[in-house]
Amino acid sequence: MTTGVVLLNFGEPSEPTREAVVPYLERIFYNNRFLDGDMPEDEARERSRELAERRAPSLIEEYEEIGGSPLNPQARAQVDAVVETLTERGLDVTGYLGTQFSDPTIADAVAAAEADGVDRLVGLPIYPLCGPSTTVAALSDLNDAVADADWDVPVDRISGWHRHPAYTRLRADNVREYADEEGVDLTDDDTMVLFSAHGTPTHYLEEGSRYDVYVDEYTTALAHLLGVEDYVVGYQNHENRDIPWTEPETEDVAVEGDAERVVVEPVSFMHEQSETLSELDDELREELESAGTELHRVPVPHDDPRFADLLADLVEPFAADIDPEYYQLRECQCAAEEGAMCLNAPRAE
Repeated sequence: MTTGVVLLNFGEPSEPTREAVVPYLERIFYNNRFLDGDMPEDEARERSRELAERRAPSLIEEYEEIGGSPLNPQARAQVDAVVETLTERGLDVTGYLGTQFSDPTIADAVAAAEADGVDRLVGLPIYPLCGPSTTVAALSDLNDAVADADWDVPVDRISGWHRHPAYTRLRADNVREYADEEGVDLTDDDTMVLFSAHGTPTHYLEEGSRYDVYVDEYTTALAHLLGVEDYVVGYQNHENRDIPWTEPETEDVAVEGDAERVVVEPVSFMHEQSETLSELDDELREELESAGTELHRVPVPHDDPRFADLLADLVEPFAADIDPEYYQLRECQCAAEEGAMCLNAPRAE
């Protein structure tokens, strides 16, 4: 039995052109259209187009400054690494990349898997912290793509996985190694340790998303492994709509502090992308250095071989036809449809 493993991702345009960026942004805004309230589909699409046109120039400039987004190549490498790891474990798997808002799309991944004749699909979003517009939406898109293809294939879905102990250790080791290379003492009174998470509209939290809870529990665990008692958490918000987002903002807490240096760990990301290379490395660095503060931004360990092992651990019970609860996976409480499994759900009493 061949298992098709679909690693689900956000995606970013490979070229910093208007032809690539505007449709990308339009898809993002339309996917979150209800944040503007109920409106007919044609109005929602027009609104999404307006927002995309407004945001595109600055985003194109960001992509040009960073030399194009490396997200998709890094994501493809992760697919290859997971397939190699699972194959070494004796499992028959093929791998696919499906992104929510760029090419290859999730529908493209499903079409490729169907053409290859796989016997089942496993969808795994590569978002460290489960959120509604990322993890939950990507899994829903996978279901829709299979339904639209009219393909009768079993689909297993894995959502939240930040509680995997290997993941917290991996990130802690990465932060510690980077600090050692930079000659920075994380416990120094003049050093601010800043965990930067991707922001989300508070609407999602009010609707029941536990994203902020996951950010809090994960950063607490990470700080313990690092031996850091004093740290701050900030959110990288994208305020393209006039709606409230998570607080405090990363830039605010970094700039308003009185530390001589700021060490930023981008906890929401498992790829280098515009949010790390532009928002942190360029924009935040400029703000801090103008105030005489050093910025030390921890690189994302996207190619750490331990990450491939971790992802393989999550896929293994489905590919090997083992009860996923044996691997501590439980029914997800965040997914829009029943059937998704995660490490975040509580044990049944």
